[in-house]
Amino acid sequence: MKIAIAGASGFVGEALIASIASKHEVIALTRSLGSNNSQHYKCVEWRSCDLFSLLQTERALQGADIAIYLVHSMLPTARLMQSTFEDADLLLADNFARAAQKVNLKRIIYLGGLIPEKKKLSKHLASRLEVETALAGHGTPVTTLRAGMILGPKGSSFEMLYTLVHRLPVMICPKWTRSLTQCIDFRDVIGLIEFCVENPKTTGGQFDIGGPDVQTYQQLMRDMANVMQVKRRFYFVPYFTPGLSRLWVQLITGASKNLVSPLVQSLRHEMVVRNPALLILYGKPLIDLKTSLRDCLKEVKPSLRQATFNRVSLLSQTNTVRSIQRLPLSAGNDAAGIAKEYFRWLPKFLHPFILVEHSNDFRWIFRFVGMKKALLVLEFSKSRSAPDRQLFYIKSGVLVEKNQPSHSRLEFHQALGGKCMIAAIHDFKPALPWIVYKWTQALIHLWVMKKFKAHLECEG
Repeated sequence: MKIAIAGASGFVGEALIASIASKHEVIALTRSLGSNNSQHYKCVEWRSCDLFSLLQTERALQGADIAIYLVHSMLPTARLMQSTFEDADLLLADNFARAAQKVNLKRIIYLGGLIPEKKKLSKHLASRLEVETALAGHGTPVTTLRAGMILGPKGSSFEMLYTLVHRLPVMICPKWTRSLTQCIDFRDVIGLIEFCVENPKTTGGQFDIGGPDVQTYQQLMRDMANVMQVKRRFYFVPYFTPGLSRLWVQLITGASKNLVSPLVQSLRHEMVVRNPALLILYGKPLIDLKTSLRDCLKEVKPSLRQATFNRVSLLSQTNTVRSIQRLPLSAGNDAAGIAKEYFRWLPKFLHPFILVEHSNDFRWIFRFVGMKKALLVLEFSKSRSAPDRQLFYIKSGVLVEKNQPSHSRLEFHQALGGKCMIAAIHDFKPALPWIVYKWTQALIHLWVMKKFKAHLECEG
């Protein structure tokens, strides 16, 4: 069986590859083949793939029987990322589902998050649930494993827990520390994923997974301190807000705000197993909490602060922009209709300063009034477009850097079975000096998209 792993360079992905590479053919998907990971597993085929590109995703999944989806886009992927993580995750999942349908993938196995009974979910957990829906949105069966905190020496959640206990002799415990959680060891996660790969009966199921121990987050930190053999004092403070918690965790651990903020917002929920059907079917005892903590501590090497610095440094080397906005989609409308309305509405909205011309060769040309040179030239891709997805390549213009990537593009993309629309710009390189672009053109784009959203809401 040939298995594609999206998110192969993450800590769960690496462990999964090490476990299944001797049993199955593996296609490991990664953004950059320059990673050292490509040298570790000679029997694994590494494929470079930007999952924001539907074309690259289709090519990357060619030949696979099953795909394992371990992707979570909480961190930025461009120097300027104008997007919430929810909208980015939705676009990625919908792209993956479209590509899976295109290459006739048999099924997708998705590692998501435990969903509590409360109707009002945090943005993070609501997004995890939305990704489930999007992955199944184009007909490929999806098996979902819903997990809480995954304990592993290279996992960001475990490292944050370790760093807090290691560095703070006195722990201020806000209200969320009394919420229940049911952690699971990463080795058990790998075992359960492999079990689903080998058992087609799990196809289409939604399963909760968690270890044998249920405790509060405060007790989890106490257990960590006991395993580390350090004395820590814990004081409950009922009025410590999520915002202060985020700043506290970010300061102590060095983790990115993009990573910490959504996770802290989710800590108010009870993250425990409610549907143990897969655990019962699996039938094997899972690793208890103290054993898991003890084993993780043997290998943990805190790297969040350095990883945050490295990511910022890497993204700042190239002036790339990714901008993703969610738009309303009225009943009976589609991406083709939204794109048509955008190019009809935009010249009226920008009048009398900017003209938008439509040429016969599927090009849209933006100019200042009285100016001959084009500010921006977009070219419609007929071959890569469909009624539910409209693609326009950014070709040239005064506002476009001369060495613009050929795949720089604007797209209108239907998602969630036509319930919403996503407008996105990918891999754009501005010609303006970065600081000028960031505080002028970039803000104008957001303003225009906000007004277009309001226009669609009024029309709908």
